[in-house]
Amino acid sequence: MKLNWANRITILRILLIVPFVSCMLKTNDPAIGDGVRNMMRYIATVIFLVMAGSDVLDGYLARRKGQTTKLGSFLDPTADKLLITCACLLLASQRAGVKGFLLPPTVVVLIVGKDLLLLIGFVIVYFITSQLCIVPVFVGKTATSLQSSMVAAILLAPEISAIFPGWIWFLRFLWWSAAGTAVLATLIYIRNGSRYIEKYEQENTSRAS
Repeated sequence: MKLNWANRITILRILLIVPFVSCMLKTNDPAIGDGVRNMMRYIATVIFLVMAGSDVLDGYLARRKGQTTKLGSFLDPTADKLLITCACLLLASQRAGVKGFLLPPTVVVLIVGKDLLLLIGFVIVYFITSQLCIVPVFVGKTATSLQSSMVAAILLAPEISAIFPGWIWFLRFLWWSAAGTAVLATLIYIRNGSRYIEKYEQENTSRAS
């Protein structure tokens, strides 16, 4: 199967997670100097922004050029979830988090928990229906956008807070907005998945009768 440009960009986005994580793990490394640690955070920020921008680009190419595929429908949300999960876990840790702006564990649990529940739901739907059912909803896209904004805002927090002392309050708003929309998106996906299974079983019952 020949990959289109949208899928190539998505795969590149997945591959960039490795250098992103590597740089983040060095942001608080005591073995290196402050300047190098800051540089690692800056590089991680640039990589993250490139990945976030490429998410918009691959979606645009898929729609604009009619390159929407089942592979792309699977890879795109997978790339988003891998990136956000890694970023949240790192930003909540003492080793890789931004000092003074650590992500609250509760926010991480709600965001990562949503993705785990969706993965379990996806597997359940597939085993019952033998069909891939990936239908994004507006709230889910909103949650992803808020999570990406939250990560970028934390990574840039030391510099921005020096100019705007109230930045921490904006961060807290982003934290809980991202967590709240993640919970709401989970409930909507659970409802949609249940309806999909119910519809599938009704159709099978109708055929059998």
